[in-house]
Amino acid sequence: MSEAPGSPPGRRPPAPAPRLDRYRELWADELAGAALYRGLAEHADDRRRGVFLALGDAEERHAEHWARLLRAGGDKDLRPPRVPFRVRTLCRFARWFGVDTVLPIVLRAEAADAEKYRYAPDAPPSMAAQERRHGRMLAVLGRGDTGTAGGRIVRSERRHRSSSGGTVRASVFGANDGLVSNFSLIMGVAGGSNSRSAVLLAGVAGLVAGALSMASGEWVSVRTQRELYEHELAIERDELATFPEEEQEELELIYQAKGVEAGEAKALVAQIMQRPDVALDTLAREELGFDPTDMASPWVAAGSSFASFAVGAFIPLLPFLLGSGTAAVVVAAGVSVTSLFLVGAVMSVFTGRGALRSGLRMALLGAAVATITFFIGKAVDSVV
Repeated sequence: MSEAPGSPPGRRPPAPAPRLDRYRELWADELAGAALYRGLAEHADDRRRGVFLALGDAEERHAEHWARLLRAGGDKDLRPPRVPFRVRTLCRFARWFGVDTVLPIVLRAEAADAEKYRYAPDAPPSMAAQERRHGRMLAVLGRGDTGTAGGRIVRSERRHRSSSGGTVRASVFGANDGLVSNFSLIMGVAGGSNSRSAVLLAGVAGLVAGALSMASGEWVSVRTQRELYEHELAIERDELATFPEEEQEELELIYQAKGVEAGEAKALVAQIMQRPDVALDTLAREELGFDPTDMASPWVAAGSSFASFAVGAFIPLLPFLLGSGTAAVVVAAGVSVTSLFLVGAVMSVFTGRGALRSGLRMALLGAAVATITFFIGKAVDSVV
């Protein structure tokens, strides 16, 4: 903000009334946030109470920034507003139902505050970044991570299953999708037509269209996720270079939220911050929740989705490549139902259910869907 002509050096000119009204609104919002965090701290466990109190202190520092601007603008008699009904209600819910019930609501509010401060007049550049960090810390608290050995083992096992079994699981589910969809399509066409060429045309079209659809959808999904991670990583890199003290404090609070003692967290983070590459990697894992060295390739994801869907879709088509008529329909149904049983049994590896039960469920569902489409095809053929 430029100084008015004739104003004393180093002093701001009086802010216009609309801007003062905005300052007052932001000041009240920050005080409300501080009251909310202090209210949540009263009902939180020991592991999270300190984090909530630290967040409340940060909100009060933000409020003091707007209070200084209001006083500079001529508002000398600042009286803290009454705690909003929303804050009092959330604190009551935290007391009655537990802090976890209100964390998602508070997390959404922090995300909105980060966007609000990005364009707020006279907001320090660090304020929006700090609000985003508050949201990330709330996300850590909401996940219920702990620093215990048991908690680390659970997280390690979860990551291990996700990284090593993710591709296999996706391939199995992709093959299942191709098998069910093309089995149903082929049975529907076979029910309405005795033409082998019509069934082959429908089966090949279903295989190609479905596989391409799966591949393109997977490519867009993984590519979008990768771009989001890269964008978040770039923001984190800039914040680490611009506000290293705030990033260090945030990482300390995250480790405290996980159950690490304050002194140990401070010493650990001090060592991490000595190497910027390690600090960025740690912040990405702890704040953003992803491993920057293990981002999936959209092309690999698209290719595996295409291949797995095509393999499943080819199974009910194969009998019609070798034969025709009722025999091909019967063989296709038998092979497809058997394959569905096997796929369901393999899925039990990921779901933890019994292999026989999962296999039978998948086979019965696939047979039911194919039977319905077969008779719908017959009905359409009789009408046409």
